[in-house]
Amino acid sequence: MENRENLFLSFITAAISEDISTGDHTSLATIPENSQVVAKITSKDKGIIAGIEWAEKIFLYYDKSLVIEKLVHDGQPVDFGTELITISGNARSILAMERIALNVMQRMSGISTYSSFLSNKIKHTHTKILDTRKTTPGLRFLEKEAVLTGGGKNHRMGLYDMMMIKDNHIDFAGGISKAIESAKKYIKDRNLDIKIEVEVRNLEELNEVLLVGGIHRIMLDNFKPENIKIALEIIDGKYETEASGGINEKNLVEYAETGVDYISIGALTHTVKNFDISLTAQRNG
Repeated sequence: MENRENLFLSFITAAISEDISTGDHTSLATIPENSQVVAKITSKDKGIIAGIEWAEKIFLYYDKSLVIEKLVHDGQPVDFGTELITISGNARSILAMERIALNVMQRMSGISTYSSFLSNKIKHTHTKILDTRKTTPGLRFLEKEAVLTGGGKNHRMGLYDMMMIKDNHIDFAGGISKAIESAKKYIKDRNLDIKIEVEVRNLEELNEVLLVGGIHRIMLDNFKPENIKIALEIIDGKYETEASGGINEKNLVEYAETGVDYISIGALTHTVKNFDISLTAQRNG
């Protein structure tokens, strides 16, 4: 993953520009410049909290004089009413960063809670839950970190750190064999250290992949559980395996019990319900 600090700086500068732009005019107009407050961030939901560390970074990026006390840690189960963070300092600064920090925590906590829920459903198997690239533009590093916090695993971060040869690549390249050979040559010619995953849509394509070889993982796309079992027997442990397509919390266990290594679920990030978190403040003294 690209340096986390660089990703954070890109995110926070864009977030401040988007939300504050020429100024938080309401606070500037109504709150005296040196007003001091104590603010509390509180959970209004039940689940796995995430984004505590990033919330601290957000507040301190804007105003280094703020005093932050983290009352829980990322990955900790929380209930309705659990106090998460207290922030003491300038009222204008705290209110300026309130929404950005809460948005991050709510989004990340929703993802970590769902990631934990799905991971726990299949903890009796060796299968791991993977995220996808179906993320919010600009927030991918936060959303993927939240998946890890909840007990899931990350797929590739982007198009640059792993090759995934899918149906369109195969069709445009002129077939599976040509696509794989071209990918291997590309990696060798550029001395890259990245792995190759190939998507297959049926057992015929699977056999063609195995005939070519030289890849790292095979994605079994839209295979039914009974066909995954057949595919795993054919693969015979030669490559990592991933199941994808049409898998949800209702049929997740059935897929995991096939013995597949990974299950990728786009819903981890693209349709998850945000956590409910609030901030309240009172004058200091």
